[in-house]
Amino acid sequence: MSSLHTVRKLNLPPSEQLDGLARAAGDLYSRTVVTYWRLVRKKNVFLSQYGMERIHISPELHAHTSDAIVGNFYASVKSAKARKKQGDKDAKYPRRRKRFFKVTWKASAIRVKNGLLVLSNGKGNAKLEIPWRFALPKQVEIGWKKTGGYELRATYGVVPLRPEGNGGVAGVDQGEIRTATVHDGEHSTIYSGRLVRSKNRYRAKTVAELDAAISKTKRGSRRRKKLIRAKRRMLAKVDGQIKDILHKQSNHLVSALYQRGVQTVVIGDIRDIRKDLNYGKKTNQKLHGWSFGAFRQMVTYKAQRLGMQVVMQEESYTSQTCPCCGAQHKPKGREYRCNCGFALDRDVVGAINIRRKYLGCFDTPVVGVYGSPLGIRYRPDMPCRSALPRTPCL
Repeated sequence: MSSLHTVRKLNLPPSEQLDGLARAAGDLYSRTVVTYWRLVRKKNVFLSQYGMERIHISPELHAHTSDAIVGNFYASVKSAKARKKQGDKDAKYPRRRKRFFKVTWKASAIRVKNGLLVLSNGKGNAKLEIPWRFALPKQVEIGWKKTGGYELRATYGVVPLRPEGNGGVAGVDQGEIRTATVHDGEHSTIYSGRLVRSKNRYRAKTVAELDAAISKTKRGSRRRKKLIRAKRRMLAKVDGQIKDILHKQSNHLVSALYQRGVQTVVIGDIRDIRKDLNYGKKTNQKLHGWSFGAFRQMVTYKAQRLGMQVVMQEESYTSQTCPCCGAQHKPKGREYRCNCGFALDRDVVGAINIRRKYLGCFDTPVVGVYGSPLGIRYRPDMPCRSALPRTPCL
């Protein structure tokens, strides 16, 4: 499968066939978990993924579907191991059994015929047929949604467009109050993050209230189950709203840079901002509700589809260094003011210096005047998909 891809989603109602497939996938995943850790515990043997695929095959599922489920477990083990090496104390290996699990079909088990998406299962088992008016996908995954019912996710490979423009470079400074601040050498743009911040506050407050009510109920009671369902619905709704905001803002950001001829997007690296730091109860809650990773991923794949390069840049002292004279001091408030007379929004200064650091001219003072930044607020009518030329699917 291509490293770049796009996903088409479709909601499916529960059915006896889908429930049976999800249950078979959960049984296979659970057997994989038990076998892996039993061999580790009793014989100190770490069985390879290939060996596990040879041992465990579900008769209800296609052979490649079984391999994909085993692969999901090994991918989780690999991810936890990598996080532990980086010092993440919260990283845990997958040990829990699953009653239900997502079902994945690879290209060999997928057909489109007579307006139907046909997904093959194990020998002697009925094929899953779904009305389909789109092209043949590379991979199909069906999993349970928190709000109820199943969701089909069809994956298509994408051929990135050839890069166009003058080879411009843009710096992106992510923030909690401002989703992103962008500077491309001439123009500066600020994307407001106050609505996302408000959604996160509402989410945290409502979760606390529901958790307090749930803690007072008896396990297994109707009241407890009702509150848990209400919590899941609320989380799904707010998370969907936040995702919509980030999608539309990232689409606006990438489309604007593409039209200006930018070929390289430099994003400040703040992946370790939460690591071993304690700013207090309120600030910690803001940091843990900050969706900077999701926004960065959205910008990355949307830019790559248009042939643009995305790189991470270490950003120490970028918000404290004056672009004009090189002096360093911590700004107070939202405006950066230097003794040399330079004054500009502090986040714009950060974006300017991230770009200059990537270009290797961070220590070189700039002669000239920077224009006022353009502020972009979220609007519900903002397009979620780019109006630029569509990238062809494989």
